[in-house]
Amino acid sequence: MKRVLFDIAALISRVTIGVIFLAHGLQKWQGAGLEGITQGFTQLNIPLPQLAAGFTMTAETIGGLFLIIGLLVPLAALAVLGVALGALIFVHAPNGIFIADGGWELVGALGAACLLLAVLGGGRFSVDGLLLGAYRRRNERRAAEAEAARAPIPVTEEPAYTETDTTPAATEPTAPMAGPATPARDETAADTAAPARGESAEAGETPSTYGRSDADDSGTPPQSEVTESGSTSSPGLPRQREPGKHAAPGGEPGSQGLSGPQSWSEEERKDIDALLADNPRRKDRG
Repeated sequence: MKRVLFDIAALISRVTIGVIFLAHGLQKWQGAGLEGITQGFTQLNIPLPQLAAGFTMTAETIGGLFLIIGLLVPLAALAVLGVALGALIFVHAPNGIFIADGGWELVGALGAACLLLAVLGGGRFSVDGLLLGAYRRRNERRAAEAEAARAPIPVTEEPAYTETDTTPAATEPTAPMAGPATPARDETAADTAAPARGESAEAGETPSTYGRSDADDSGTPPQSEVTESGSTSSPGLPRQREPGKHAAPGGEPGSQGLSGPQSWSEEERKDIDALLADNPRRKDRG
């Protein structure tokens, strides 16, 4: 609101002051002219009367016109202010204040008003205000464009998707893999084979499966093991003596071992068969 009041007050002041100075300037040009004004300044003892006369007439005419339209208001106000100060000092100051006595009251008031216009300007309701507003808006637009050009352009980074970025499917837990099936043991076959081995041992025969364990009944062949002398023997079978290494009691070295009929007595052979037989009933019979 204060800005609007100032613009209105400045408009009224500059137009009024401009009209007054423009009227005085036109009066001098149309009246006595440059030569008449020069003679008058010479009589008033004004230094450089011709130059002073030309400046006064030009400043009042052009300066007053610029104040009315509001163009270059500070410069125009300074020009007419110089004219008012010269008139006050060289013409009106000796005559006092009042204008009826030729005093300086009029030139003093006009000079003070021109000083205000020179400092504060003519307001927005003037040619200067329009030009200054357009210039300010252009500068603001250029500043905004320059700032936008200097500002970094924001770049939106999109996440990079690959072929492997898929939603994992729900997997069902798998049952643990079963181990190799263990063949069922045939208890009936094992029980049947035991008496058969016992009967063959009773008859004094050497069975082919003599000394086999239950694992041999399942069909797995016995693995051979190496003895101290380097010969191989199967688990569950009696080790065969080497010729000449283990002699029977009362026999000569090099004679047969367990299988020699002349090395062992009948009673000793029965005791050995009883110890090595798988069927416990062999002991009862013995």
